[in-house]
This record gives sequence, C-alpha cells and structure tokens, in this order.
Amino acid sequence: MTKNPLTRIPSIKAVMTPFPWKVRLDDSLSHATAVMRERNIRHLPVTDGDRLVGIVTERDIGLVENAVRSSGEGASLRVRDACEPDAYVVDLSAPLDRVLAEMAERHIGSALVVKGGKLAGIFTSSDACHHFGRFLVQAFGSGDDDAA
Repeated sequence: MTKNPLTRIPSIKAVMTPFPWKVRLDDSLSHATAVMRERNIRHLPVTDGDRLVGIVTERDIGLVENAVRSSGEGASLRVRDACEPDAYVVDLSAPLDRVLAEMAERHIGSALVVKGGKLAGIFTSSDACHHFGRFLVQAFGSGDDDAA
C-alpha cells in the first residue's frame, strides 16, 4: 500500500477551478446555456458589474424554461430569472473538509470561491469526485486489479 499523499487537509484553493466562466445578470438564458454547452459545465457564477451576485445552474435554467413553456408566456428569459442569489461562497483559504461538509449539508453542487470579495474560482461536485479519485489512486494505487 502506498503512503497517504496528504499530510494536512488542503484549502479550497488547491482544488478549485480558477478563473471560472461567468455570466452577467442581464445576459439571456440562451447565452448561459450556450456557454455551459460549449464548456461542458453545469454551474456559472453570476455577476452584476464587478459584483458577484449568485449562481445559475443547468438544472435551474431547465426549471425556469419549463415553467415558462407550460404557462404559455413568451418572455425573453434572462439569467436573473434563474439565478440563485443565496449561493454558497467561501474564501480561498477555507479548508476543503468544511466546504465538502457544507455542500453535503445544503445538498448543493458547487461553492463559489472568493479572494477579497472578488470571484477567484469555483468548486463543484464533479471537481470533488475528480480529486477524490486521484487521491485514492495516489494513496492506494489503481483499482484495476480487483477481481469480481
């Protein structure tokens, strides 16, 4: 068995995706959807000018679009119509274990990472799975030798 590669719990800075794609509050939902598809992502931080104001997710966009479709309204939808203003925001130095525990407690798929109040990165459940998988391989080697 390989030695544990970690000697301490890392901060969120070590595992976040830096400089994430983002959208503006007044962008169209179709623009946000296009960015998500082009970049193969499901979460976008939302800004109003230089200010971080929330997050929009692929799921939230789908819910809003379905509601509008079923109501028969033909309004031009904006990011503000699907934005979650109560996004989970953490500082760059936040310990990873606390971020993971809070994401699990809230049943959410992402945390927005800030430095001095400005958006610095994003950490998603996909990031968590990727890093945990890599950690397991480093700590224990590949699981390819498991017999069924």
